Amino acid sequence: MTFDFRPWLYWDHATDDDRRAQEAHVAGLRSEIGLEAAGKVYISPLAAVHTERLRMGDFCYLAAHAYVTGDVSMGRDCTVNPYAVVRGTISLGDAVRIGAHTSLLGFNHGTAPDREVFRQPITSEGIRIGDDVWIGSNVVILDGVTIGDHAVIGAGSVVTKDVPAWAMVAGNPARAIRDRRTPRDEHPRPATPSGEQGRPAASSDRQGRSAAPRDLEGRLVAFAERAREQAHDVLARCWTGERYVDRPGAEPTVRAWADAVEIADLLLGGPPPTPTRDEIIAFLRDRQDPATGLVPEIGAPGSPEAATSEKGAVGGKGADAGAAGGGEAGEAVIGGQGAAGEGAGEGGLELEGITAYHILSVGYALDLLGTRFRHPIRAISELPPADLIALLDGLDWARGAWTAGSVVDAIGTGLHRNLTDFGLTGPQLETLYGWLLTRCRPTHGMWGEPDSDAGRLHVVNGFYRLTRGTYAQFGLPLPYPERAVDTVLAHARDPRYFGPDTGNACNVLDVIHPLWLTGRQTGHRRAEGESWARDHLNRALSGWQDGAGLSFALTTGTGPTRTPGLQGTEMWLAIIWLLADYLGLSDTLGYRPRGVHRPEPATTSPT
Repeated sequence: MTFDFRPWLYWDHATDDDRRAQEAHVAGLRSEIGLEAAGKVYISPLAAVHTERLRMGDFCYLAAHAYVTGDVSMGRDCTVNPYAVVRGTISLGDAVRIGAHTSLLGFNHGTAPDREVFRQPITSEGIRIGDDVWIGSNVVILDGVTIGDHAVIGAGSVVTKDVPAWAMVAGNPARAIRDRRTPRDEHPRPATPSGEQGRPAASSDRQGRSAAPRDLEGRLVAFAERAREQAHDVLARCWTGERYVDRPGAEPTVRAWADAVEIADLLLGGPPPTPTRDEIIAFLRDRQDPATGLVPEIGAPGSPEAATSEKGAVGGKGADAGAAGGGEAGEAVIGGQGAAGEGAGEGGLELEGITAYHILSVGYALDLLGTRFRHPIRAISELPPADLIALLDGLDWARGAWTAGSVVDAIGTGLHRNLTDFGLTGPQLETLYGWLLTRCRPTHGMWGEPDSDAGRLHVVNGFYRLTRGTYAQFGLPLPYPERAVDTVLAHARDPRYFGPDTGNACNVLDVIHPLWLTGRQTGHRRAEGESWARDHLNRALSGWQDGAGLSFALTTGTGPTRTPGLQGTEMWLAIIWLLADYLGLSDTLGYRPRGVHRPEPATTSPT
């Protein structure tokens, strides 16, 4: 196990060889960098440490690619995470946590007009950080700043002035959000222009982009803090002692394991605490069928349980895996055509339903755990182009565009996995994009057509699934982004799906992701999209249930969709990030999706 990027695991998981190697590395640094360290420290060999003096208390670490220079003093339990920069005269108290990509710059250049900046003298007032301070990712703290005890600095902040003790600050420049000791429910809502208590009117910037109300930033910070504090409880609630389940009493599912990995990565910055990372990896990788590369549900044909049981009924077929998610998992059947239905083994394993969704959920969970599938997705790599076209043409785009879109999502993600993990290229990718470009409707910018029963639901939700696995995942521009925005906003006004007594994770995700994705190409009707996003973000932030997380449905009540679980929590954490990012506020959350809902392209097309 390597600890360079996850040094917090070193003290509990390092082998004797690991400890000897680290001790030798630290010993070699003592004279070279003026190191004064207690016995229990970790310095990654990948860290660039060029200090005049470095003092480290017990259980401090410097992670991979940290850049540390000058005169640096760290109390106990201080952490400098990957790619952080700590330069100049820096004093850290006890329990100071510095997020990835953050810069503490304890020096400055002169700016006199008589010479070039780089020729002017360097000055240093130093930076002083108190005890129990949490500094989020991508923060910049400038020379001369003092941060008081127990403060919290929101991700992405630029700190130019002193921060008092207990303050929670965020923004550029950083400004106070609230006192950390003040209960969240004691903050009155700002007055409206008429002087009444309620939602403040939104303003607009010079580009016509609506400015989010300031109290929304505070709610985002408080939500993220609450979620992080309770992440261990949320995960423990769904661990049976042997397997993960979506919620207490539910059947074990593969997706529950993947959701647990995603939640832990978002809120804890690493794998779930239980079971071990290696055990989670083994469980997920062992489930892949070598012949097709697919991952069946627990107990389903082709699964390890089915192989050792005549009845193959351990844990059921996983129908419950999609009970809370509806179309999120997809219900497409695309096996039986070409290679997709071949070599599946005795169980007749095919690329369909939850098995298809596992290409996404398990593949990205393994990514987050630092590994990959054992085998390529052969159900896709061995699919001849003619059969792929026939498969796509045979889908019910007229009345089942949501399911059809989930098929394309699975195919696109399988192509990504084969290319990124195994270097497999072939004609399927070009065939897929050729089909998509020639079938997209220029009138509404999507694939398929609205129907009289469901309206635009299937078209818009199918658009999300299709574009997530193709255009978003490969970083390619959409064919008709303005028309897609028009269709999404028309659907977003449908009270059947977005009324005060309706709403669920799928439907909100399948609106905000298209708005977010098209927003990277066009500003068409941006203010309307932001108004919708603001309303649904405020509503989503109220859904957290202590110790349990978030339910799939927005409405309260009983039943699987209204009971908090791993699927609802994982989806809403990503949705809240997308809503906040669309409003320019995602940095206040201090987390960023890196799995199924990652905002960056996962790969680029070789064509």
